[in-house]
Amino acid sequence: MPDSTATLARVTELLRRHPLVDGHNDLPWEAREQSGYDFDRLDLGGDVATTCTDVPRLRAGRVGAQFWSVFVPSSLQGDAAVVATLEQVDAVHQMVGRYAGELGFARTADEVEGVFASGRIASLMGAEGGHSIGCSLAALRMLYVLGVRYMTLTHNDNVPWADSATDEPVLGGLSAFGVEVVREMNRLGMLVDLSHVSADTMRDALKVTEVPVIFSHSSARAVCDVPRNVPDDVLTTLRANNGVCMVTFVPEFVSPVVAAWRREAAAAAADVGVKSTDYEAFRAFTREYRVAHPKPSATLEDVVAHCEHVREVAGIDHVGIGGDYDGTETYPVGLEDVSGYPRLLAALADRGWSDEDLAKLAGGNVLRVMRDVEAGARELQETRGPSLATYRQLDHPGS
Repeated sequence: MPDSTATLARVTELLRRHPLVDGHNDLPWEAREQSGYDFDRLDLGGDVATTCTDVPRLRAGRVGAQFWSVFVPSSLQGDAAVVATLEQVDAVHQMVGRYAGELGFARTADEVEGVFASGRIASLMGAEGGHSIGCSLAALRMLYVLGVRYMTLTHNDNVPWADSATDEPVLGGLSAFGVEVVREMNRLGMLVDLSHVSADTMRDALKVTEVPVIFSHSSARAVCDVPRNVPDDVLTTLRANNGVCMVTFVPEFVSPVVAAWRREAAAAAADVGVKSTDYEAFRAFTREYRVAHPKPSATLEDVVAHCEHVREVAGIDHVGIGGDYDGTETYPVGLEDVSGYPRLLAALADRGWSDEDLAKLAGGNVLRVMRDVEAGARELQETRGPSLATYRQLDHPGS
């Protein structure tokens, strides 16, 4: 029987030397909803009962770097989505400034390691959904200028140029403008994030991209068969692309039992006119639905199974962690909040993962991808200027 105390001590020491880089945390949207970004009312410096994330628990979880999601619901479109995204970006800048003794802003892999070496938690940003740019490559470029370092191509709903995993397919992947979005992200040095997109969009993006991609918070479809997870053929292609799949902790995506419960909840919601892809409305619906239909629990072992499957299919160099804390209602037993990462790594260590393996999972792989994307951007910028293409020009010529 493994000595859990000794294993946790081993993992704690490893995370003192190697930054744990989580791919996705929705605290900024929670700050908007709970306090209007008022960090006097929602003081993250102490224990916060209404979120999964605060500074003390980030420290307990040995988090070295966090991609904060500047998510806005895909129910917002056009100018409203762009403005709300800018408000989210501003909130992250305000948050990092407010807790400057604990958090430090980072835009590159070197800056992540520099902030980590200073004893603070490196803070990066990722935009969750192409609706955040309003079909404008200029808006994409300005998000990059403001520090956003990945964009998830879709959220729960299709965008005009890419199909989502949880919407009805329209394009069968990427449109011509969607291809140009990926190419411009490559040129900028912004990570292409394929969480939330349809499998065909994943495949199209992997054909188009000139640098590695990420899945910021997705798990393995072979282990839990839901559209938000990554099929094995895509994981195999990801190995050739040299990208990384950051395994998420969302119970509906890691446990087949919880996934079945969600399908039942989605059917019940549809009966009363609530779409399961409507982030806010479905979240409110399931809070009530759970009273009469208790939600099953996922476990830490469920997440372990996804980490091991991604490792088996894509390889140890292509697996990471993207918890999606504060982005859903419940979390697996043992991973209830951001303090739980060492328990996950300890469970993997007990299954034979070496320190080198664990360091790659924790952050080494995504830092490698960031460096590859940064280097690729420098090369592309030598031969290619900013794209002047427009959605209308590429997808609706002559209109």
